[in-house]
Amino acid sequence: MSAEPVTPAIRAQGLTKLFRVGGFGRRRQVHAVEDFSLDLNPREVVALVGESGSGKSTVARLLAQTLPATAGTVELTGKPVRVRSGRQLRAYCHDVQMIFQDPFGSLNAIHTVRYILGRAVSIHHPQLGRQERTAQIEALLEKVRLTPVARFIDKYPHELSGGQRQRIAIARTLAASPKVLLADEPISMLDVSMRLGILNLLRDLRDDLGLAVLYITHDVASARYFADSTIVMYAGRIVERGDSETVTQHPAHPYTQLLVASAPDPDNLTGTAIQERGEPPSLIDPPPGCRFHPRCPLATDLCRSQLPPTVAVGPGHLAACWAHTDAAGAPSVPSASADVVTAAGTAGGVR
Repeated sequence: MSAEPVTPAIRAQGLTKLFRVGGFGRRRQVHAVEDFSLDLNPREVVALVGESGSGKSTVARLLAQTLPATAGTVELTGKPVRVRSGRQLRAYCHDVQMIFQDPFGSLNAIHTVRYILGRAVSIHHPQLGRQERTAQIEALLEKVRLTPVARFIDKYPHELSGGQRQRIAIARTLAASPKVLLADEPISMLDVSMRLGILNLLRDLRDDLGLAVLYITHDVASARYFADSTIVMYAGRIVERGDSETVTQHPAHPYTQLLVASAPDPDNLTGTAIQERGEPPSLIDPPPGCRFHPRCPLATDLCRSQLPPTVAVGPGHLAACWAHTDAAGAPSVPSASADVVTAAGTAGGVR
């Protein structure tokens, strides 16, 4: 018997976000995100990878409904979602919660852990009495492995380490009993020694609570370690997607290849060819065709004039690159994958 199809915890289809900039007479638009789609299932981690400015955090805010989409739809457990009021947003936040990058800035420095978590419990479970609320706070601290509870419950944020603050931030999201966690670079501001512990905690919470996790990062190595599948974004568009092992070890798109080769510093693409070709493009006036073509060692006239279709380059592995298609846009046998990193400098696997 075939397995029944799984309803995604959250689904995005064709999400687009354009920001208007400029004054009178010079109205222009920033193409922050274009045609983004995602199916995120329960007990699944999907990594969203790319350089700073690629649109990753904008995607998170669109999925969190704190930004209105210019186009596209979001579904939560199969039902269309469109938040138009504070009451609707509060109801939506019961199911979809965000973990922010800065664990100190996201916590109120003048309140104790007891107040911070107690406030979240009161908002999402207003029917609880004082003793039940305290029990919930203690249970949340145990879930994020801050034990013994008495050691942490009356501390202020400045009395905790960065990793402990991030665990408090995670505990606060769990107070809502969410279905989806949107983790926006949750380890990038932590010491290296603490990062693995936070990822392992999120993995255990995924397994124990059945959470769906969108993990936003610029760290390709952590995406391979933590995520089931990986989506690569460049200049607001998806350029590659597939299971994390395949995308990070056998990247098909020239940008992904350079991103992997630059690990562990993906914001500094170190290849000679990529340095000569300058910075990421302006999202106010994005280049025609493939947005990566001004920096791509393999760019052709076709790349400069037409947006490449997304084609299958392997089982469950998709890439938007003319190198993997014929002139009509049909999939072809990949032939130039290894040449990209050679042209850009020495390549290495994810470390």
